[in-house]
Amino acid sequence: MALIEQLEKSHKEALDGLKKAQNEDQVEEIRIKYLGRKGVVTSALRQIKDLSSDQKKAVGQKANQIRNQLEEQIKQTKSDISSLKIEEKLKETTFDYSLPGKMPPLGNKHLISQIIEEVVEILVGLGYQVAEGPEIELDYYNFTALNTPPGHPARSLQDTLYLKDIKDSKKPKEEVLLRTHTSPIQIRYMEKHNPPLYIIAPGKAYRRDIADPSHTPMFHQIEGLAVDEKLSFGDLKGTLEVFVKRLFGEERAIRLRPHFFPFTEPSAEVDVSCSLCLGKGCRLCGGNGWLEILGCGMVDPNVLEEVGVDSEKYRGFAFGMGIERIAVLKHGLDDIRRLYDNDIRFLEQF
Repeated sequence: MALIEQLEKSHKEALDGLKKAQNEDQVEEIRIKYLGRKGVVTSALRQIKDLSSDQKKAVGQKANQIRNQLEEQIKQTKSDISSLKIEEKLKETTFDYSLPGKMPPLGNKHLISQIIEEVVEILVGLGYQVAEGPEIELDYYNFTALNTPPGHPARSLQDTLYLKDIKDSKKPKEEVLLRTHTSPIQIRYMEKHNPPLYIIAPGKAYRRDIADPSHTPMFHQIEGLAVDEKLSFGDLKGTLEVFVKRLFGEERAIRLRPHFFPFTEPSAEVDVSCSLCLGKGCRLCGGNGWLEILGCGMVDPNVLEEVGVDSEKYRGFAFGMGIERIAVLKHGLDDIRRLYDNDIRFLEQF
């Protein structure tokens, strides 16, 4: 049949043209000439309707076969030309693209974040829940509600930074400051929740300290608060013993020394046995076998009454620790400022 012979002739011409094509534009011209809307193969397919039934089947099969083969060959030719261009471009440059790539170093969580997560995990496992509050705080929540009214000598121990241009709309006469501890979160939480309650308050705190090996003007704290019926100092001591052993190891012991905090009574400083000598005495602990870790005490009834909690029915205990100090004790750091130097050689050790 003449139409089939015409299709085969066009197919051969198209293949020969593709073999000679030097660029994608030439390939595209061949595609349009044979497979375009007015192309040779397309025109042949339009003529099928005028053929007899027997011819329609034979010509149709041949036309579709040729069209599919041409489409595949055009696609392959374009791919070959593109690959050839890439190879030529690679030859023009001195960079060896076959060299293995350089993997960027993988980061990890900062030591401060690691310890916060570890402490939170331990205390949440003991039944506490996390509470949060603002870092810019009112004098009332930072001091007065915590049994430290204006003029109280304990305020001088927590000298902080006041924000003169910020006023609270509800208490316009109230001083606004950067919180000196995370204890204000406890007051805010007790204002909105009734006992029993067990919370921990992690976050940043600020004081007007000059940076030295053991102080920074910004640091991190985690404080804990429990308010319930019949709580005792024994419950506090037991909580801290479990916490210290899980954080530092089962071989570590704690001791409590009398201390003063305006918002707890009685109050105590908590020491953990030295990691190096385990209480026997060495240069790390100054020969006494113990290292100070946190402060604690039974919540002063005045604090409970300030937020409307019946101090005759409920009792509470609180404890607080500096995360940086935990890092120093746990990893034997010689200077707290190393945590903020952003020295990758130091940070990647953890």
